[in-house]
Amino acid sequence: MSDHSERDLLRELFPDTARELFGSGAGVTVPTLGLYPVAGDRMALVSGGQLAELEPLEQKGHKAAHCDLCHVTRSRSEAGIFRVRASERTTLYLTLCLNTEHCQRRAGKQGLEQLAERVLSMAAVAKEE
Repeated sequence: MSDHSERDLLRELFPDTARELFGSGAGVTVPTLGLYPVAGDRMALVSGGQLAELEPLEQKGHKAAHCDLCHVTRSRSEAGIFRVRASERTTLYLTLCLNTEHCQRRAGKQGLEQLAERVLSMAAVAKEE
C-alpha cells in the first residue's frame, strides 16, 4: 500500500483523537493520500481529511479493463470495477487494479491526486445539490 502508518491516518482524519492519544507533537505530518483496504473487499480513497468508500462490484465478463488510476490495461482477473456513491442519485464507477500497492506506485502521487480530485469533487458537487 502506502507508507502511511496508523498514527498518520489518525492524525489526518481524526486530529483531536490523535492529540489525545499521542500528544500535540511538533512533528510535521504529511497529508494522507492513497487507497486503503477496509471492511470486506471495499477500498477507501483518502486525500487529506476527505474519504470516499469504493464498493466492489461482482466480476462479470472476460474482456480486459483499463485502470482509471495507473492507466494500464489489465485482465479481468487483475482488475475490478468499484462503485462510489456520492449521493442517492449520483454514482461514479471506477476500474482499478486489484493489486493496489503496485497500481499506486505506477500512478505516483500525481495520479493519486488526479483520481482523488475527480472522485471527491464529484461527492462535493452532489452534496451541494
